[in-house]
Amino acid sequence: MGYHSPISDRNPETNNRQLLILFALFSGVGLTIIIGLFILLNQVVNLIPVSVEQKIGSLIVNEYKQKNKLSSTEIKLNKIVDKLEQLLPSNTTEKRNYQVLYIPEDTVNALAIPGDTIIIYEGLLKQVESENELVMILSHEIGHFAHRDHLRSLGNIFLTKLLINYLLGGVEILQSGADFTNILAHAQYSQAQEKKADEYGLDLLNKYYGHVAGATDFFQRLMTENKQTEQRNIIAFIASHPLPEKRIKNLEKLIKNKGYILQKKVDWIDN
Repeated sequence: MGYHSPISDRNPETNNRQLLILFALFSGVGLTIIIGLFILLNQVVNLIPVSVEQKIGSLIVNEYKQKNKLSSTEIKLNKIVDKLEQLLPSNTTEKRNYQVLYIPEDTVNALAIPGDTIIIYEGLLKQVESENELVMILSHEIGHFAHRDHLRSLGNIFLTKLLINYLLGGVEILQSGADFTNILAHAQYSQAQEKKADEYGLDLLNKYYGHVAGATDFFQRLMTENKQTEQRNIIAFIASHPLPEKRIKNLEKLIKNKGYILQKKVDWIDN
């Protein structure tokens, strides 16, 4: 009589099935945790201390400082920001020290860097015709600071990379200031975030001059030039921001609803 093992020949199939179940459970738990972190991020980002934000910024800003050269243009931009900062509620300026870094490149863009730094590119200034519209742009970026949009953007991208790494593996998480710089340069805020920053900028523009002339000029010019030219810098700016038409209409609606007035604009002269 031959010996018959008590272990069923089907046991390997059962074990494989159990492994698949365990893998699915662990994957589900991991995905749930990461999705929960996405939700939690938007709830707690406003609680992040300014000091922590400034430490994050220190990892990034040096990448821009390598491209930056002190100039009369940068001095003028910082004087405007200093005046804007004086108009902000005291509770929003505590431990803050806003500064502008001017980058002599053709990129048409401005962005907020964690740690109170606003980056302005030469390409953007070439599109500006009045001080008023420049004040609007700077006020808009300060609005992103007020709403912590830049931190949300970094956090969402970090968690997205974490999710991809969890699912596929082999994806490097942010490791250097250059990684942060590249992300911020191509970051896209949601339409809701841009809308809130535009409203914040409009209110600050009105405090600065007592009127809002120039609030929509930059967007109107971009919209016109985008239809008439194929400049890559302008197309890139529009591709990474909500359509100018929508922003213009929203700003015009806000101006009407808030009863803001339009007066004479101040020329922007970049020496």
